[in-house]
Amino acid sequence: MASTIEALLTRLYGPETGQQTAEHLRALLARWQDRLPTVQREEQFSARDVVLITYGDSLRQPDTPPLATLHRFATERLRDLVSAIHILPFYPYSSDDGFSVMDFYAVDPALGDWSHVEALSDDFALMFDAVFNHASAQGDWFQRFLAREPGYENLFMTESPDTDLSQVTRPRATPLLTPFVRADGETVHVWTTFSADQVDFDARDPLTVLRLLDVLFFYVSKGAQIIRLDAIAYLWKIVGTSSIHLPQTHDVIRLMRAALDEIAPHVILITETNVPHAENVSYFGSGTDEAQMVYNFTLPPLLFHTVLSGDARKLREWVNTLTTPSDRTTFFNFTASHDGIGVRPVEGILTDAELQALIAHVERTGGRVNYKKNSDGTQSPYELNVTYVDALAGIDAPQDVQLRRFVLSQAVGMALAGVPAIYIHSLLGSRNDIDGMLASGINRRINRAKLDYETIQAELADPHSFRAQVYGALAHLLRIRTAQPAFHPNAAQTALDVGSDGVFALLRTSDDQRILALYNVSDTLQTVGLTPYFEGVVQDLISGKRYNDTVSLEPYAVMWLTAEA
Repeated sequence: MASTIEALLTRLYGPETGQQTAEHLRALLARWQDRLPTVQREEQFSARDVVLITYGDSLRQPDTPPLATLHRFATERLRDLVSAIHILPFYPYSSDDGFSVMDFYAVDPALGDWSHVEALSDDFALMFDAVFNHASAQGDWFQRFLAREPGYENLFMTESPDTDLSQVTRPRATPLLTPFVRADGETVHVWTTFSADQVDFDARDPLTVLRLLDVLFFYVSKGAQIIRLDAIAYLWKIVGTSSIHLPQTHDVIRLMRAALDEIAPHVILITETNVPHAENVSYFGSGTDEAQMVYNFTLPPLLFHTVLSGDARKLREWVNTLTTPSDRTTFFNFTASHDGIGVRPVEGILTDAELQALIAHVERTGGRVNYKKNSDGTQSPYELNVTYVDALAGIDAPQDVQLRRFVLSQAVGMALAGVPAIYIHSLLGSRNDIDGMLASGINRRINRAKLDYETIQAELADPHSFRAQVYGALAHLLRIRTAQPAFHPNAAQTALDVGSDGVFALLRTSDDQRILALYNVSDTLQTVGLTPYFEGVVQDLISGKRYNDTVSLEPYAVMWLTAEA
């Protein structure tokens, strides 16, 4: 393993500096070796794997640390539904709802403390965010950088404002460089990919990478079994390039993987790269040397289009292109998260007219659109800000239709090859938080409401409430899903043409089981013949009903069919 680390560091920093950095890294690994938990896995991934995505304070109770409230809710409601919880950044921060980290080693006291995080890790695997592209401009590290303290002089990326940076890929419409004044009065222009409060690290200095690796190992010591590399595609910057997906960025991820494989092989890396699919899956690397999981960013907008249009053709064609380089890798299938619905991943898949239809629908629900700046100075849509409930359910249809449309969308994500991830606002059937968005002036707040715990419990206890119906339907599906061998993340899958574009049909196959998942994405009755796929009686795992030769699906109906035992 040491040879892999040395080779990577030599490639990144040259022979002499690379060797010196490797020696420092070996010392760092030795310090952490005996401080990290040992976790035994029967297999890399399992059909039981399901991740809940939530902020530490999505649920609130008076006089109770929100992380303790989350633990209570998870214990009462999620123990048999999910295996892992992704707590979105719970560190002290200055902006961007946690993603401008001020202290990478602390828990935001407004949420609780490390004891609350570690208590959660006793009952669930935990996923932490490693926000390694940038830090808060108000944090201690940046203040030390501005003061030129030893060890911090090159921690952040600077550039002359006269430099031509037009080739740099921009995920935002804000300026790339932000001026800051040092203690001695000098003005320095710092690279700020995402906002003026988020100053980018300079990974060209090996001390920066060593500092980030120390944070990585610290997170593992606190119970992280999955590490989400936030915005990692932008980590390494070189003037005159796009400064996204650079080979050096991939090498830093390989370095993280090699180091973790040596002292914490149970830890899974997942890359968060909201980009077109081919770029996204490049972070699997060879299948053994980079991330074990990547976010399946194309799924949310493409599934949205499928249900809105009632046409499954593009979803079917795309699913049949999905591959991973080894059985040590898989997709992270999500439909909603704390961010909006990214639309870059459907570039080349949806037409401009189809994308405009999604935008118009979102705006009818009260949602918003965020834009990015292009190299020619124009702007184009980057993400749609809306809850996935309102995007998929719509706002005009009867409640039972809204329920069926949304549940169908979640059932697709559960059945696809990969690990399914459910955002807490999807699990609880949350609608657009228009008031929160308008009060904050932040479009993304539309999907980040803070919920009163007792109110939620009361709504979940009312079988007629929309929240209870969504939660009940998704909980039922999750309990079924996690017991099926054919829904293993790496089991084979094929999207089928069953003679109607109004049906999305997915065949999942393992050594022990075959499941035909059928989804009527249209508003009309659909009939599907079963004889090409099964002989004899089949059973719908969801309803328990049995069928012989054909099935009829009501609008937005879902069936998971398998041979009767």
